[in-house]
Amino acid sequence: MSQSFLGTHIDAVYHTSIVIDGIEYYFGQGIQTSRAGATHHGRPMETIQLGKTELPLEVILEYLESLKDVYTPESYDLFMHNCNNFSHDFSMFLVGKGIPEHITSLPQTVLETPFGQMLRPQIEAAMRPITQAPTPQSTAPLRPHTSAHTSTHNGAQQTSSAQPAESLLAASTGRVNNVTAIQEVDRLLDLAKDRCAIIFFTSATCAPCKLVYQPFDDLAAEAGSKCVFLKIDFSHAERSINVRYPNVRATPTFVTYIRGEKRDEWSGADPRQLRSNVHMLLHAAFPPHPHLEKSTPLLLKQSQRPVTFSKVPPLDRVVVKMGNVGKDSAVTSIVSFIDARERFGAIEAPLSNLPQFADFMRKSTASLPPELLFTAFDLLRITLTDVRVAGFFAEEHKGATGTPATIHHLLSHVEDLGAAAPYPLRLTTLHLACNLFTSPLFIPHLLSAPLSSSLVSLLTNALLDEKYPALKASALSLAMNLASANHKIRMKKHSATTTQSRPGEAELSEAEQVELLASLLETLSIEDKWCDNTKMAIIATGWLVYGADMEGEVHDLWKVMDAAGTVGKLQARAAEDRLMLKEIKGLVDI
Repeated sequence: MSQSFLGTHIDAVYHTSIVIDGIEYYFGQGIQTSRAGATHHGRPMETIQLGKTELPLEVILEYLESLKDVYTPESYDLFMHNCNNFSHDFSMFLVGKGIPEHITSLPQTVLETPFGQMLRPQIEAAMRPITQAPTPQSTAPLRPHTSAHTSTHNGAQQTSSAQPAESLLAASTGRVNNVTAIQEVDRLLDLAKDRCAIIFFTSATCAPCKLVYQPFDDLAAEAGSKCVFLKIDFSHAERSINVRYPNVRATPTFVTYIRGEKRDEWSGADPRQLRSNVHMLLHAAFPPHPHLEKSTPLLLKQSQRPVTFSKVPPLDRVVVKMGNVGKDSAVTSIVSFIDARERFGAIEAPLSNLPQFADFMRKSTASLPPELLFTAFDLLRITLTDVRVAGFFAEEHKGATGTPATIHHLLSHVEDLGAAAPYPLRLTTLHLACNLFTSPLFIPHLLSAPLSSSLVSLLTNALLDEKYPALKASALSLAMNLASANHKIRMKKHSATTTQSRPGEAELSEAEQVELLASLLETLSIEDKWCDNTKMAIIATGWLVYGADMEGEVHDLWKVMDAAGTVGKLQARAAEDRLMLKEIKGLVDI
């Protein structure tokens, strides 16, 4: 009856979702998942192959996690912020294009009619119980293990590059391995040759053993990948195990190993003794960093939210400065997106054609002269504060892994210009670089070459520039973001439950950490008063040195540059931050 009521014919009121590996993702009561075709909407009337993606499932799930602040249950609006907006944004991230326009434009088609406007509240109220119904049987996608596997994302075959040894270790740690054969004992001890292991000998007739079953399980989960836990029940074990361990004559008995060598053996069902001995084993295998034993509450409580630059300039003036380049459809589209986002928020700002905008940005380094290039960079800077845009540019590369193409091109261009880069371009580039930290998907790229070397080069050159104070302040903001991201990954390595970060996560190279720390210490040495710049530099310094390798180049540098003396002199100039400076001085005194 649409022709009669609205004066225009519509085929359907569409609900859409995205299906990957048999899991259906859609927006209603927040971001929901289900087995494909099993939602309360039933089977789809049409299935469209959107294309192939080779992005790892871990990256896809992390992107969806970042969208949860945009696609909340409360933000659902049948006309302005619905399932189709979500499908469009998600598709843009996965394959670089949105869903068909006749679907995304339908709400506007209805609202452009007087009758559609009049019926909007009634239609919205009538549809809400349907659009925001709970998932009949929520199905979460299985996060990829580190083992080699093949999966299909919209038809794209994707194979993990993880090594079998890593897969076996992941499957054998964090839990107790019940073993009956000597070959399995040897395999598990071989996996633990670079860490520690503990064997629990028990038997079905040992009543006291039951007192330590649960504590043993709990310790295995707590130790994570640092230790391999084995349990051998003599009632079911092969005779060859008795031959290998002839001295084990009572149960429960525990035998520990560090890096393949036997360390200790004891008997008795004492949970407290077991916990104490396991903690000593872990301590011996992985001695804690001396910084972890120091009290640094003021440094560690500093906000680690990335510093971003979100101010929007008068967009019409920015476009005018571009001249004929500003008439490009990519510019018009992105300006409309920014304007809608500023006026109505991300909820009512559907993504523009991001691949088109990315192509424009790459070409801008040739189409705009250096003194005007900052205008294009400024448009990108503003859009990067949106997690959807940042997520797209973070994974804008060929294949499952790689360097974000557009960002790499832009940063390299400014880096190559060096001292010839105009001040507005240098400043805008630093602000743009800070905004890259909006999305967690960017972090692994920003801490690894080639992006990391470009960022460190840009900010260290700006720190040495005494002509433009704004450059120094912006460079210190970028240094804060880099040091914070680096610190978070380092702390994962020092945590009690794991010795490995998530695949793709790594600290800055040691050479880049040295270069960054040297610039920060030099900046601190010439500061003659305590100010915001000094505070940013000292916090970034604290994060960089905290937990650093005590036998590495970073440690050597802070000794050679007398970091303790520099920080000590600043204590006299600081007021309320004097105690934090004392904490940082304690770190570099070691």
